[in-house]
Amino acid sequence: MRRLIWVAVVLLGLVVIGATQGDREPYWVETPIYKILYSPSLEQPLRVEYSPQCALVDIERRGGFWTDPKYPTSDDADYRDNEWDKGHMAPAASFNCTPEMLHMTFSYHNCALQHESLNRGVWSRLERFERSLSIFYQVRVVIEPQFSKDSKRLETGATVPDGFWKTISWSDRVVKFYFKNEETRGKDWHEFIVE
Repeated sequence: MRRLIWVAVVLLGLVVIGATQGDREPYWVETPIYKILYSPSLEQPLRVEYSPQCALVDIERRGGFWTDPKYPTSDDADYRDNEWDKGHMAPAASFNCTPEMLHMTFSYHNCALQHESLNRGVWSRLERFERSLSIFYQVRVVIEPQFSKDSKRLETGATVPDGFWKTISWSDRVVKFYFKNEETRGKDWHEFIVE
């Protein structure tokens, strides 16, 4: 069954450019719903681009994250017994038009080590705002996880982003945010606007 689902994803247009087994250079992953620059050495995305497509559709969300054995990514071990969520970069709720689209969002290429408070709080509420905008406008979102020489590297191999830049564009507006990858309880997403 898992192989059948993977074949369906490939047929829907998954294209991985510039990667070979064991290659540690960043590579692009393109699907019909997102474009991701992925770092196998950090085991995290460097850039994610998407446009929400399914603001008013709600299908049952089930299934787990999956890896492509040809390309090194983070995996379940990186997220076990710690405060880091598997933070969808292109959100599942924005691509729940079909089971196939929803399944694409569960690729480990599309998740980052994101503090559970950030992921479940202000980040989630901002994603809801993006979906609301997409009812009326063409919305474009770009996320760039930030890393430094001091970024925490887990024993399992993945590197924790220091924070996340997020740019949302619609109509003639562009709003840029910066979120430190830390506890955000009690805060509102408006507090993270930088320009």
